[in-house]
Amino acid sequence: MTDKILRCREVQQAIGLSRSTIYRMIERGDFPRPQKLGLRAIGWRESAISDWMEAR
Repeated sequence: MTDKILRCREVQQAIGLSRSTIYRMIERGDFPRPQKLGLRAIGWRESAISDWMEAR
């Protein structure tokens, strides 16, 4: 089964937090780190976001 990659806007909509809040949480270690998709693109595995939401 392939894990879908979510872009920042999709993650924001799924969890209801702003981009700046997500990045602050990443820096504190409270949110999964994104994966590089290219030179200027990042994304999160859907399973990582789902796991984070369940643990929250």
